[in-house]
Amino acid sequence: MRAAVRAEYGTADVVRLAEAPRPAVGDKEVLVEVRAAGLDRGVVHLMTGLPYLGRLAFGVRRPRNPVLGMDLAGTVVAVGPKVTRFTVGDAVYGAGKGSFAEYAVAKESQLARKPAKLTFAQAAAVPVSACTAVQGLDAGRLQAGQRVLVIGASGGVGSYAVQLAKAAGAEVTGVAGTAKLDLVRALGADHVLDHTREDFADGRHHWDLILDIAGNPSIARLRRALAPAGTAVLTGGEEGGNLTGGMGRQLAALALSPFVRQRLTMFLGLVRAETLERLTALLESGAVVPSVDRTYPLEEAAAAIRALEAGRVRGKAVIEVRAASSR
Repeated sequence: MRAAVRAEYGTADVVRLAEAPRPAVGDKEVLVEVRAAGLDRGVVHLMTGLPYLGRLAFGVRRPRNPVLGMDLAGTVVAVGPKVTRFTVGDAVYGAGKGSFAEYAVAKESQLARKPAKLTFAQAAAVPVSACTAVQGLDAGRLQAGQRVLVIGASGGVGSYAVQLAKAAGAEVTGVAGTAKLDLVRALGADHVLDHTREDFADGRHHWDLILDIAGNPSIARLRRALAPAGTAVLTGGEEGGNLTGGMGRQLAALALSPFVRQRLTMFLGLVRAETLERLTALLESGAVVPSVDRTYPLEEAAAAIRALEAGRVRGKAVIEVRAASSR
């Protein structure tokens, strides 16, 4: 099968199109013929092998799985003997191993039936980013009527967080760069802040919940922007150093939280079937709409990664593996 692979860690220059063996299916796994695969920051970490802490899972010296990609949408072509929720021919979306390929294996517990309203490309833009947004807002104990600040509102996770918070009845402010403020408004944000010109922590406004998605502000700045009993949820972080990435800042927030009135917390985003099924209802109703900036053919996976790293992607970029039809 064709796949976007890398034999070593490095920049997008190590990614190439090659033939790879079709993966074997485990007892509780599903083999999916991939129609489209979403691109997110996790793919960049898998490609670079950074932070180094992640190599304990990816492979210490070189990648255990040479094929990149996690998000996927496609059609089931085989199921393991202990799979009960899917049969051959089902259209599904979720997370798998090495989705930048014509076929990928996924755990049954990380898949759901594809929303009929979505194209395969739209569905592939959902799993990792939208599940992370759901779990981040859940960690923040989101309630209707709250004032919510989303830092990184124009990215993959942020574009879903804005919509999900609005659907829950919150008043949402999104932080993004100048060129992407129109996208954040279109997503439904009540207010927008241009991080190149405005400081969310200048003391003029305070929020009940802050979802910080790889924004990397200091804990002190987050606390200045919080209401006295507000909650800050930290995830991601691209500037925390090569060893632990953003994890150090998140752990520091957790350590401080018991000693202050404000609540500081973190979480690790995971794709779960139950979260995908929650999202399916919102996607089918139109309350949440995937923001797909651009699709790339499989042979241009490296170009898509470069665009993401350069900050040119608005919302999500998607790799189209098979484009025979849109649904």
